[in-house]
Amino acid sequence: MAFAGKWETENQEGYDVFCKLLDIPDDVIEKGRDYKLITEVTQDGDNFSWTQIYPTNAKVTNKFTIGKECDMETIGGKKFKATVHMEGGKLSVAFPNYHHTSEISGGKLIETSKAGSVVLKRTSKKI
Repeated sequence: MAFAGKWETENQEGYDVFCKLLDIPDDVIEKGRDYKLITEVTQDGDNFSWTQIYPTNAKVTNKFTIGKECDMETIGGKKFKATVHMEGGKLSVAFPNYHHTSEISGGKLIETSKAGSVVLKRTSKKI
């Protein structure tokens, strides 16, 4: 149940390069650069609801069960099927253009997205 709660971005590394790689428009990158993304997670055993609230209150919720294929959606509205895995306390999932992991370390939510050699690392505190 370590992931459960409400989290707010403290800092992020590699944001601009990662967003450009995903063809996110410059004006959207600019708005999101210093935005304190809110992530709300509920967890019941292997069942999760993971909501991220972006600038302009855009919101994406993905519900999944560890080890089972589910329907997911990106912030851009792209729907896809994926299976979330738990390995060594880390959640891991392949999005269409990148691989994403989430873990709790030192009481912080650490999210890492990798597309080739480009890495976005977001650290959030519990609020």
